[in-house]
Amino acid sequence: MSPGALKLALVGVLALSLITAGATWKVQDWRYGQKLADQAGLHKDDLTAISNAAAAQVRADQDKRLALEQRLAASEQTHFEKMTNAQKDQDRLRDRLATSDLRLSVILAAGSASGCSVPATAGTGGVDHDPVRAELEPAHAQRIIAITDTGDRGLIALAACQDYVRQVQK
Repeated sequence: MSPGALKLALVGVLALSLITAGATWKVQDWRYGQKLADQAGLHKDDLTAISNAAAAQVRADQDKRLALEQRLAASEQTHFEKMTNAQKDQDRLRDRLATSDLRLSVILAAGSASGCSVPATAGTGGVDHDPVRAELEPAHAQRIIAITDTGDRGLIALAACQDYVRQVQK
């Protein structure tokens, strides 16, 4: 073979190798591009699933919060009504005591009334160990009613607080 033909064959082989390498490169690019597109689609699907799960969780949390708020509002209304009713009862009792429509009395054990300035009413029966009933003055009765009123309010408030804690812990 002549040196020109050898050069031409060498250039042909080199050109064929370059064309083969370029074609292989292009085919690999297409395959890799397809893999990237598939992975991008899977990634998009994963992101959509994660987003949907997060949205569902947020909706569930909002529903739980709304249910809790409704339970707390109902509980608050119930305790408010109890407090209002107790206050009305105390006000009625205080008014009745103030108008002498009602008298508050205490029962004393036999013999304990000695030295007491509170007038005692006649007991029923003649036995020495019978209890003695003593009527309180209106001012003292008002003080006792105020104390019981404060106690009632405290108990209702405590029950409301305990109910609130129970509702929040559910």
